[in-house]
Amino acid sequence: MTETILFESKTKALIDNLKSVCANYGLGNDGNEFKIITQTFLYKFLNDKFIYEVKQLDPKLADADDWEEALRNYDEDEYELLMVQLSENTARISPDHFISSLFARQNEANFADLFDNTLLDIARENSDIFSVLTEGGQKIVLFEAISKYVTDRRDDFCKAIINKLVGFSFERIFNEKFDFFATIFEYLIKDYNTNSGGKYAEYFTPHAVSKIMARCLVQGEVINATCYDPSAGSGTLLMNLAHQIGEDKCTIYSQDISQKSSNLLRLNLILNNLVHSIPHIIKGNTIFEPYHKDDRGQLKKFDYIVSNPPFKLDFSDYRDDLDTKANHERFFAGIPKVPAKKKESMAIYLLFLQHIMFSLSDKGKAAIVVPTGFITAQSGIDKKIRQKLVEKKWLAGVVSMPSNIFATTGTNVSILFLDKENKEEVVLVDASNLGTKIKVDDKNQKTVLSAEEEDQIINTFNNKEAIDDFSVVVSYDEIIEKSYSLSAGQYFEVKIEYIDITHKEFSDKMKSYESSLNGLFEDSKVLESQIQENLKLLNYE
Repeated sequence: MTETILFESKTKALIDNLKSVCANYGLGNDGNEFKIITQTFLYKFLNDKFIYEVKQLDPKLADADDWEEALRNYDEDEYELLMVQLSENTARISPDHFISSLFARQNEANFADLFDNTLLDIARENSDIFSVLTEGGQKIVLFEAISKYVTDRRDDFCKAIINKLVGFSFERIFNEKFDFFATIFEYLIKDYNTNSGGKYAEYFTPHAVSKIMARCLVQGEVINATCYDPSAGSGTLLMNLAHQIGEDKCTIYSQDISQKSSNLLRLNLILNNLVHSIPHIIKGNTIFEPYHKDDRGQLKKFDYIVSNPPFKLDFSDYRDDLDTKANHERFFAGIPKVPAKKKESMAIYLLFLQHIMFSLSDKGKAAIVVPTGFITAQSGIDKKIRQKLVEKKWLAGVVSMPSNIFATTGTNVSILFLDKENKEEVVLVDASNLGTKIKVDDKNQKTVLSAEEEDQIINTFNNKEAIDDFSVVVSYDEIIEKSYSLSAGQYFEVKIEYIDITHKEFSDKMKSYESSLNGLFEDSKVLESQIQENLKLLNYE
């Protein structure tokens, strides 16, 4: 077993142990378990990251028999100098707030209060960099008091948590790359990957979809890029995009109406060395009150946008408030009407798509997950959007994905790629026949793409290859001729096989067909006669 696999196993064991503690204190599958698990895991991660960083900055600490005691012996000026040198990805933590310090004090009276106050102190001391903002400007800090979720034996509960956190250290894995932390993050939130009512898609987009979007968007070296997701969820799409560009070469911006999503995204940014982007993570309603503005107060334009927006959602409460003069340019194709029945079927993704088009910079690129029906709809807002994309020459292409690529929805999806600089040909890929179906549970199955199939899609798209029954490369004029359809299948050539035969062979075949046809006619007459006889008998009876 390699060291990476070993640490991955230990990290997952830590998560399982924390869940076990919650279950033992009556919080298993409780709505508050998610808050406890994610916050205690984050406390552990930041604690070990701090220790790792200070040992890198001062080798004397790394060599000391008791590094913690050596650190406590720093005078105030020395400690402050050390804090100044810490990277922006590292939270500032005082020795009294170390996990080891709490472990040593676990038998003191009112230990739950000590534990909670430690988390609150760390959150307060790091609020400027590590806080998520609401659209109203309020800060959602790193931690809250977590023992309040336990009705009895609060001290014992916090002791149990601390004893799980001292089991091993993250120190030796901070040099690991994106894939490691992506796996850990997915494992951490797998039991909390739904929202009440089932109205939202998964908090993380399937790996294959995220990978295809990032690698088809980013080709070549990119620096100082702004990356945006107006419906970010836990940030899986943004993490893949940032990893493809380089975490130190881009800044992340996002907005999502769910506080749970914003907290998950913050955790994801911390795990992936993107702490510098946390101030741009906004909890709020992107469609009704988009937050990110430029210096002139206009909506900010971004270099790269990725999104897997909710497809359908009831936004009838504020639908009419969107229909204003100020929004006419942003929602150029229109705002979906409120249906008489099933308000929850309102196609909100059409608003996200228009918002994304409005938010692209002059050289901007975007990748958006849409229902496959969008790419062929022959009326309404859907077609108006496609018409503008073609008329403005903002398309890069479309990849139609296999069914059940998302295990939680039966809707077939496609990835729509925009590129404001692509004035030439557009590539359309039909990947619907790829993948292997696997059973998820009694109700659901999902389609999984192999690494080779993922690469096949990516290379075909990036190289603009035309492959029989898989992909086509078309001009904007051809798209207009096909009534703005973006479905690859509508452009595939119908192939007819021709064989050479002699005149006699042709005559013989025609006589054979004629004979067979005459035989069928005779059989039909006999059958018809029998039916008539049977009807007469029935009428007689």
